Amino acid sequence: MGASAAVVSGEKSGYAHLLNPNRTWYSNKRIIILNAWIVLFLITSSTNGYDGSMMNGLQSLTQWETDFNFPHGSLLGLLNAIQNIGSLAAYPFSPYISDGVGRRPTVFFGAVLMCAGVAVQTASQSVNMFIGARFLIGFGLTFAANAAPMLVSEIAYPPYRAPLTALYNSLWYSGSIIAAWTTFGSFKIPTSWSWRLPSLLQGLPAIIQICLVPFAPESPRWLISKGKDQQALRTLAYYHADGDENDPLVQYEYAEIKAALEFDRTVAANVGWKSFIQKAGNRKRVRIIVAIAFFSQWSGNGLVSYYLNKIFNAIGITNPTTQLLINGLLQIMNLIVAASSSFLIDRVGRRTLFLTSCILMIVFWTAQTIAFEQSTKGSKMASHATIAFVFLYYAAYDIAFTPLIVAYTVEILPYSIRAKGFTIFNFTISLALIFNQYVNPVALSHLGWKYYIVYCCWLVVELLFCYRYIIETKNRTLEETAALFDGVDTTDLISGPMAPDVNQFIHGKSESIEEDEKSGKISHESHHDSA
Repeated sequence: MGASAAVVSGEKSGYAHLLNPNRTWYSNKRIIILNAWIVLFLITSSTNGYDGSMMNGLQSLTQWETDFNFPHGSLLGLLNAIQNIGSLAAYPFSPYISDGVGRRPTVFFGAVLMCAGVAVQTASQSVNMFIGARFLIGFGLTFAANAAPMLVSEIAYPPYRAPLTALYNSLWYSGSIIAAWTTFGSFKIPTSWSWRLPSLLQGLPAIIQICLVPFAPESPRWLISKGKDQQALRTLAYYHADGDENDPLVQYEYAEIKAALEFDRTVAANVGWKSFIQKAGNRKRVRIIVAIAFFSQWSGNGLVSYYLNKIFNAIGITNPTTQLLINGLLQIMNLIVAASSSFLIDRVGRRTLFLTSCILMIVFWTAQTIAFEQSTKGSKMASHATIAFVFLYYAAYDIAFTPLIVAYTVEILPYSIRAKGFTIFNFTISLALIFNQYVNPVALSHLGWKYYIVYCCWLVVELLFCYRYIIETKNRTLEETAALFDGVDTTDLISGPMAPDVNQFIHGKSESIEEDEKSGKISHESHHDSA
């Protein structure tokens, strides 16, 4: 099991009374700086979002069709799926890199690979070259996407952790918007730069990260796990308490992290792949993680994300300019709804958002199915209704399945298996995406509007699962949240033989740190250096 050393029962987190009311994101210089670093990691998601929208847009570009002889059938499916195949190839390595060398270097490594892939993609002279480049982009993205959201969650100021982590997946749409409007703007360029320019801009987030990530802070949890206790304490103090290492909040965070890591390592033996099967709490986690990963791609959204132009053509909207314009407006709405929902998760709660999202998706997808069926018969009013219900359906999807899937996955996993558990999540998404990208175009071409009925039924299954298994986790620290799944009253651990004296940490430095400082075992490194 994974458990925390300072978990309290009730709705409010154990650190709530330790917060300084004058220390807010808009009035404290160091929290502002910390949030700026967090934004640097959040934009990792933009690269992934850029890809889906870009591939939609490229399929509407005449010059792209001409240069690549417009791929059809399985080749088109491969073009869309190859980035996820590249991601699959990197999954065996990503958790070990994240846990081994650190979250920050892993993001940097992934960004370098993505930049190389973008360079080859932009210079592509053939379909095969384009496919190879997209494989490399997907391979690099896996490393950055594994480490970035964990780092965001592990360095954020406690009251802002959940919303900021939820923003990670929400910013998928920021990349999607840029891609949609770039392809819209480059549509009239009469040369191959009509598609090379959108390809080139896909590397912008990675270039920014290569320049700035080396200067960002490392995860205090990773530092403590590697024996760099004093450096972790300084990082927490610098960003969460204006440099005061004796601040009650900093000492509470430090004590809780250190105790939870020690418990997982020495008592629970919750540190390897086998623990996902052996521990009852981990089996609960895997069930939820795998389910919401599949749900995030199998809720019908895959039809719109990669094959929107086919839906447009089926309902009689064939003008490329109109298609690109609708795609661009859809991404803007998605970003607004997803980002807004991100800031509600500690107020409304995860469970409420998941259930609300499922119910509304069932309603709007069913309505979209009816309208789509009528539009295939030539009804212009039904065609317009189909577009309207696409927007409403996506708004419903964005309430939970955009902001929460990453945030919820990261927070329910204890640190010792967080990277591995998050890899399971990403691996599941890639499998779901590959299936969608191959099956959806074939099923849509053979079944037409009837294929929508499959998703009508599946959305009901999603609602029932979320009602039965989603556990509420609002207003808790990472360690507190992870402990909910293990059926342990972790307040008992505080007084148990394996627990540290938390009050000792809150009222002053631990004796072990003081002794290490006196003996010179701990060097006084800068707060953001992970070396």
